[in-house]
Amino acid sequence: MVEEETAMKVLVIGGGTGGLALAHGLRRAGIEVAVFERDKLRTDGLHGYRVGIDPDGSRALHALLPPDLYDTFVATRARDPKYFTMLTEDLKEVLSLDLPPMPDPVESEKSISRMTLRQVLLTGLDDVVEFGKEFVRYEQDGDHVTAYFADGSSTSGDLLVAADGSGSRVRRQYLPQARTEETGIVAIAGKLPLTEESAALVPPKVFEGISMVNAPRGLACILHVMEFQWDRDGIVRDGIGGSTEELIRNWPGLQFDNTRDYINWGLSAAKDKLPADVMELRGRELVDLALDLTPGWHPNLRRLFELTDPGTCFPVNIWTSVPLEPWPTTNVTLLGDAIHTMTPGRGVGANTALRDALQLCRTLVDVRDGRAELLAAVREYEAAMIEYGFDAVLKSRAQMSADDPMHKPVIGRAALAGFRTAMRTVNHMPPLKRRMRDSMLTYRGADRDHDAFEITPTNADR
Repeated sequence: MVEEETAMKVLVIGGGTGGLALAHGLRRAGIEVAVFERDKLRTDGLHGYRVGIDPDGSRALHALLPPDLYDTFVATRARDPKYFTMLTEDLKEVLSLDLPPMPDPVESEKSISRMTLRQVLLTGLDDVVEFGKEFVRYEQDGDHVTAYFADGSSTSGDLLVAADGSGSRVRRQYLPQARTEETGIVAIAGKLPLTEESAALVPPKVFEGISMVNAPRGLACILHVMEFQWDRDGIVRDGIGGSTEELIRNWPGLQFDNTRDYINWGLSAAKDKLPADVMELRGRELVDLALDLTPGWHPNLRRLFELTDPGTCFPVNIWTSVPLEPWPTTNVTLLGDAIHTMTPGRGVGANTALRDALQLCRTLVDVRDGRAELLAAVREYEAAMIEYGFDAVLKSRAQMSADDPMHKPVIGRAALAGFRTAMRTVNHMPPLKRRMRDSMLTYRGADRDHDAFEITPTNADR
């Protein structure tokens, strides 16, 4: 136990993945923290489907969350994918990578419901998160910073952390030179229950993995099958350990879960292939648009679209941050999409936000213990975050941009044919397949060198 500790108060604007994970870590470390979320209720913001939490994200959550809550996070995941498969629009295999079993509860990939993850992260923070707090602006006064809200209230602290997403109001005030821009890609997301009929529509490797359809005109469709540990009536399936069952049943957030088996899909295309009002479409209009875009696709894929619950469909305009140079450090900083919005092309957005939360929590614990001054600690955090965060931005954009030749009207088919030929070649050469798989897993944090981080509690966990 440290004899003399530095007291501080951290204001977190936004109750998303990164902000809530940071709040857990700070609370466990005995650092005063308050999270301000503009949603009015805990049940607001229940949107989105699968998110892949990679080893980087798992390590961060393991370090930041109380042990029993981390166990709940693991218990509420879907089954692990066995394959990553690339397909043609007529469901012919182009490439299939075997994903190795990862039994370690920390050093592993996990398929998580975004809705459930948010509810897990809200658990235990009733006295930390304030709902209905729409951030308006901040003011800095010496060593303190004050946040002002639309309801006329305000609060002051030592550090303000922007965790308010890609449209961050904090960022617009603090770093007006920071820009986000459209990639020219729009995605349509949808979800349907996993039934005997829908399960029979996908090949076995698609059923047991994560799959990507690459099609002419630059169209792409990602498919996830999410099977959880309990059945549609909420009864834990045979083979689940009693301790896990008890853990899940006693989780306060179970009433908000999104953990009934389902298939979700995301169909994306360049804007010039879509109606001008695509962002205004909802429900059945989006299902019909998916069908209109895919007339030559395999009947099974089109049937998946037809079976989709229209109420689950929504359009997403894909934006990305423009990397910027380091800025002078103050008592305002940023994490996650608030500073490095990225496309879902590499699937690391949420994981990078969690990595931010862990990095920032580490440096603030150093401040707590008197090993660093606040601004020096924030500067250390920002130096690391800027490097890995914008690297992820650029690599994610390279995977999802209307500038890709496959979206072009003349050379698109040639580009797609060349891509398929290359992937089929890899698919028939086991050493190349292993190298590609290992490279993919390494990028997502597998076997990454990292320093163990254990929060030393002062008040919360005694």
